[in-house]
Amino acid sequence: MDLFIRILEVIFPVIAVVMVGFWAGRKNKPEMVVANRLNMDYFTPAMVFTVMAGGDFHIREYVWLAAGAAISIFACGLIGYLTARSLHEAPKTVGLPIMINNSGNLGIPLALLAFGKEGMAAAVVLFLVSNTIHFIIGPWILNPEARISDVWKIPMIQAAVLGLTFNILQIHLWQPLMFALKMLGDISVPLMLFALGVRLCDVKFSESKAAMVSAIVRPVAGMGTAALIGWLLGLSDAFIAQLILFGSLPPAVLNYMFAERYHQEPHKVASIVMIGNIAGLLFIPLALLIVLPR
Repeated sequence: MDLFIRILEVIFPVIAVVMVGFWAGRKNKPEMVVANRLNMDYFTPAMVFTVMAGGDFHIREYVWLAAGAAISIFACGLIGYLTARSLHEAPKTVGLPIMINNSGNLGIPLALLAFGKEGMAAAVVLFLVSNTIHFIIGPWILNPEARISDVWKIPMIQAAVLGLTFNILQIHLWQPLMFALKMLGDISVPLMLFALGVRLCDVKFSESKAAMVSAIVRPVAGMGTAALIGWLLGLSDAFIAQLILFGSLPPAVLNYMFAERYHQEPHKVASIVMIGNIAGLLFIPLALLIVLPR
């Protein structure tokens, strides 16, 4: 019973904020383009910078976790490719949503609630690894003519590099300025969840065998590869727990936005993302059941 209450305490705030966003989306139909752009360009980079530049963040401690996450992501990509072939679907349509999970909107708040502030830095590292791979590999897969060098123009990546530079060189910002950046960064997580709820209103829900299969394959492959790779790399129990929770996450909403931009069956990808996030209501508690201490 205590474990069930703990899982509920972790999952409830996330679902509550998403549902408020969903309700607002159905009732008011807010235009989230500007809010999402502000979050990606200002609030999330501020959060990333303050975590990376913080004195209690030591990059060497997270190298193998980052490597494990990258290997797990590419393993899921291979599984996604094989799943697409077995379903006679385009690998570009099915493979990427199975490969890239919702490490931002769900991963960071879940890690914060499940593991506390100690787990925040690891969650940000996993988020950065996933998004860097997505922004490099995603456009190239969907459009071979896309320029990979554009990844360095992303504010989040710039903030990570700047934060790591400050950390390594032991540069300390004026405390009031750091506090101001932290205030900006604190906006990012609730806005991510709210935006996810609003976005779910816009997605066209349609019956799809590929979506149903992907909703199961994504978290099962993610958790399975995470546990295996974590064990093979000799990661600590805490990092393996973080990696398993990371692996359980549903497809990233960004997959839908990429599919829309590159005209890669966006309605089918929307169904995969929508059904995958609904399935997350089952698989995320399952992951928490595995990783939370009894």
